[in-house]
Amino acid sequence: MKRRLLCSIFIILAFAAAGLAQNPVSWSLESDAKGKTVDSGKPFKVRLKAKIEEPWHLYAIEQPAGGPVPTTITASDKDVFAIDGKIASPAPVKKFDENFKIETKFFLKEALFEFSAKPFATANVDDFAVNVKYQVCNETTCLPPKTMKVTFTGFEDTRKIAAASQIPDDTKPAPVLNTQAAPTDLWSFIWLAITFGAISLLTPCVFPMIPITVSYFMKHSDGDHRKTIKLATVYSAGIIATFSLLGMLLAVVFGAAGINLFAANPWVNIGIAAIFLFFAFNLFGFYEISIPSSLLTKLDSLTRSEEGKGSAYIGALLMGLTFTLTSFTCTSPFIGTILVSTSQGDWKMPLLGMIVFSTVFATPFFILATVPRLLHSLPRSGGWLNSVKVVMGFLEIAAAMKFLSNVDLVWGAGMTAGGALNYGKIFTREVVLIVWILLGIGICLYILGLFKFRHDAPVKKIKPLRMVFAAAFLGLCVYLTTGLLGRKLGELESFLPPKNAQSAFNILGNQNEELKWITNDFDGAIKQARDANKRVFVDFTGYTCTNCRWMEANMFPLPEVKAEMDKYVLVSLYTDGEGEIYDKQQAFQEKTFQTVALPFYAVFDGSGKPIATLPGLTRNPSEFVDFLQKAQKN
Repeated sequence: MKRRLLCSIFIILAFAAAGLAQNPVSWSLESDAKGKTVDSGKPFKVRLKAKIEEPWHLYAIEQPAGGPVPTTITASDKDVFAIDGKIASPAPVKKFDENFKIETKFFLKEALFEFSAKPFATANVDDFAVNVKYQVCNETTCLPPKTMKVTFTGFEDTRKIAAASQIPDDTKPAPVLNTQAAPTDLWSFIWLAITFGAISLLTPCVFPMIPITVSYFMKHSDGDHRKTIKLATVYSAGIIATFSLLGMLLAVVFGAAGINLFAANPWVNIGIAAIFLFFAFNLFGFYEISIPSSLLTKLDSLTRSEEGKGSAYIGALLMGLTFTLTSFTCTSPFIGTILVSTSQGDWKMPLLGMIVFSTVFATPFFILATVPRLLHSLPRSGGWLNSVKVVMGFLEIAAAMKFLSNVDLVWGAGMTAGGALNYGKIFTREVVLIVWILLGIGICLYILGLFKFRHDAPVKKIKPLRMVFAAAFLGLCVYLTTGLLGRKLGELESFLPPKNAQSAFNILGNQNEELKWITNDFDGAIKQARDANKRVFVDFTGYTCTNCRWMEANMFPLPEVKAEMDKYVLVSLYTDGEGEIYDKQQAFQEKTFQTVALPFYAVFDGSGKPIATLPGLTRNPSEFVDFLQKAQKN
């Protein structure tokens, strides 16, 4: 049982290790009709071959529900060619898959897909190409799904193809606008990394891990100040090493845009949610987080010292690694900006930037890790300490909802027709708020002693302090209920999916504060702006971007801000969904502005030329209004 629980901690580390194999599948396209011209509607035979590196396996076209992403083959240029009929392939291997805990179908070493294609008008077969979306796994690890364009001369990642051209196809934006250009000297670059490291501490994803940090060091700082300092050092070193190595790995393998893709990947978010739930039940007292005794025995022989057996230090290192990975969703925009130069062939400066960034990021947690030893000096701590841990467990479940809603938004984006804004299919804003309200009620009942967990002592008398905390959480439930009924919840909006003004729950919402947005259609926005003699305000945003949600809920509706934004044609371009449009929009942002940070705001004129930008979140309405007003005059 302990082994299985420990595996939950490593679930996201597997994604980092998976990145070592950049592309374990090579593709080739063949046809006997190659070089020929075929008439409209006349089919020709095509063979798509895949060579798969060991120990990876490629999933087949048909898969059971809840399984991996199946291989999908479509014509690359759907206006010219179409795939005619079914796609045939050899019988795949059928086997119970440890990655998904179900029987899946896959190919080993090689795969052959045969099908017919036909043109809609007379065309040269050499112009035919396919887009193949697929996923590969080995026995323990899965790579994120990837889409390749395969031609008769080779294959290429569709993200690289998208980066080669800008959006839209019929406009010619100005040359690259360096809003956050790479600094030209060492000290300015270091200052940039320091600033981003400090700002990242203020993002919403960081705070849910603080209770885990406190809980861990409360348990292991047994009054030995020197040991506490060493544990804190190991913990911080884990943060620095993971940020630096994982960030560089993702940049080298996937490019700067890969950081945002990692943070938005549904499987990564599922893993993060699983870790939060894993720690929540640990705080409830259902089990203790521990390393298997057999592994401890081996570690002891290597790490035995006068200070201890080494297990606590390994645990501190794992805590640092876990915290780093769970914070990637919020820190990725800052990291992505630092790593843009990596994708351009330079790795030394970004490596230095990542070390500086992560050191600044880890410093407060080093200080925090040394504080719990003081708690041991408090007289007669009693059972209140376990009550605090249980309340923290409830908060961990609340945090897990944020990552589950991320998964729902990203997967739901692919099902949203016509580029409409996705509000989630299952974990909508209303569902998340209902769960939070129920958790808040649960905390109230627990504090008042109406139920207890295994390590709790019975509450014989409800003291005034318990009443105060119960009242506080009850008040929070009332506040959340107003949000459920449509009111904006300020800082909490960062954790929530987008608000749907058409929801039946939107009773208290103000319809007049809602702005009119075009979603995922830059070309349409440019055309509308040209016809109305207006400029275009572009919101580069993401379904999983917490700072984006804050700006949408707290900045855009302000009367003075809304008055200026109404003068623009507004378009939101999402860059973290699954599909070709999201790939192109992210590539467009990176190529034009040298950043993949979210949120990112840009103003274009009616010809598609960028004329002003505002990178990142701002909490100063005057700054935002000033940006909008100046962009109108440029």
